[in-house]
Amino acid sequence: MAEHVSSVDITAPPETVFAYLVTPAGLTAWMGQYAVLDPRPGGEFTADIAGSPIRGEFLEVDEPHRVVISWGVAGSSDLPPGASTVTFTLTPLGSGTRVQVRHTGLPEPRVAGHRAGWAHFLPRLAVAASGGDPDADDWRPLTPIP
Repeated sequence: MAEHVSSVDITAPPETVFAYLVTPAGLTAWMGQYAVLDPRPGGEFTADIAGSPIRGEFLEVDEPHRVVISWGVAGSSDLPPGASTVTFTLTPLGSGTRVQVRHTGLPEPRVAGHRAGWAHFLPRLAVAASGGDPDADDWRPLTPIP
């Protein structure tokens, strides 16, 4: 299994950014078209993102420092719900926040698609959490996620 790590700096405090990771309105402002979130260990993480039904659960919620989610795709044989793990680590930076995303447990063929997805979505998080409008999102991976 492989992993992907990336980060983005955001001109908003960790408390503001944190809400964009754990609330349906916050998450869908930058990633996904639909979300049902119960941000507590064992709570539901359901989001439809870029045409894929992402399913998992919250594993750790440490406001406003860290969110860990199990992650997979409903109906997928190589990345089923909960098969991988996404960790968001929020670090204060002066008047802003650095968000590091570490996505582990990815099957090697899925790494490039997830790398492209995080490269697309993290800048959108920066815009939304800073009070901007990232505009409508019609991004899709080059290879559909089965």
